[in-house]
Amino acid sequence: MLKAFKYRILPNKNQKELIDKHIGSTRFIYNLALETKTIAYAGNKINLTCFNLMNQLPDLKKECTWLKEINSQSLQQAIINLDNAFTLFYKGKAKFPNYKKKTSNRQSYTIPQSIFINNSKLSIPKFREGINIIQHRPIQGIIKRAIIRRLPTDKYFVSIICETGIPNQAKQSVKEESTLGIDLGIRSFISTSNSIKVNNPKFLHSYGKKISYLNRKYSKYKGKITKHKIALLHEKITNCRNDFLHKLSSKLIRENQSIAIEDMNIKEMLEVKYFNKSISDTGWGEFVSQLEYKGNWYGKNILKIGQFDPSSKTCSCCGSINKKLTSNDYTWICKKCNTIHDRDINAAINIKNFALRNYVSGIETKTQNELPTLVGVMTSEID
Repeated sequence: MLKAFKYRILPNKNQKELIDKHIGSTRFIYNLALETKTIAYAGNKINLTCFNLMNQLPDLKKECTWLKEINSQSLQQAIINLDNAFTLFYKGKAKFPNYKKKTSNRQSYTIPQSIFINNSKLSIPKFREGINIIQHRPIQGIIKRAIIRRLPTDKYFVSIICETGIPNQAKQSVKEESTLGIDLGIRSFISTSNSIKVNNPKFLHSYGKKISYLNRKYSKYKGKITKHKIALLHEKITNCRNDFLHKLSSKLIRENQSIAIEDMNIKEMLEVKYFNKSISDTGWGEFVSQLEYKGNWYGKNILKIGQFDPSSKTCSCCGSINKKLTSNDYTWICKKCNTIHDRDINAAINIKNFALRNYVSGIETKTQNELPTLVGVMTSEID
């Protein structure tokens, strides 16, 4: 089982400069490799592998001598990360890789090996004296790699990925009585099939006035102090949201053997006007991700239904579909059995029923479009 341990590090001035150089250099290598790979394919129809690009690094260091200050393994890892991004693109799981921006809030670089922690010091390549680390909990397992991140608030963190040696627990059997259906929403963050609702904390909305005030102030005066205050406020909102999501996901995983959720395309939903800000404030994607990896750790089942299944419009009692249901109808009455439904609770019950039906029939929800293959083409023509 792989597990990440996140700690805050306290580098001195010289160490901060060297970390920033590593971040900038790995970003430079990533963008240069992306450009080289794209031009090679567009001009000559040649697909450069990560090994072709890594073999060019020694010659690049002769041209860009400042790259000699950087850990060579981290430079190679930037090319490997690009290769992984292309792999996800070819599989249909991600869009075409984009260039990394210097102004992005996500600034980091990876150290693939030679990582040690001794006497509250983080020892990594190019930092022989060690970086002060706040180790609030011990590391479990063998260290595999580390990722150093710089936040917009000028704080530095390290995420150490370890192989704990503990195997994932065996999956529990799926039973109706131990399965919980969950409907994600904006008014209520989740509604469950046992008629429980968890309110949406709306952290971004609660600090909206203060953020607007600071943004207006910064747009007028462009002060560094105001910019830092904005970054601190957004960091606080992120921490509050992550704390809420972790506590809720852990509670659900502990109390249920199986959890049924809807497979939503959140990226497309964020493109909808008027709702994108509210949807991004909920953190649905992070919540589902936490449910999935925590479910793998503790042997719990995460069942998914298709995003186009009519969970809200279907009556959970008689199965009839209300085609006239709109997004503004929070409660509705089934014309066939006269049952009064709460929209969200009814959707959660249907999500549970659909997921159990798919599980029994052996239907798996596909989260991506199938890639075309040679096998099966003639069969489809005959049919």
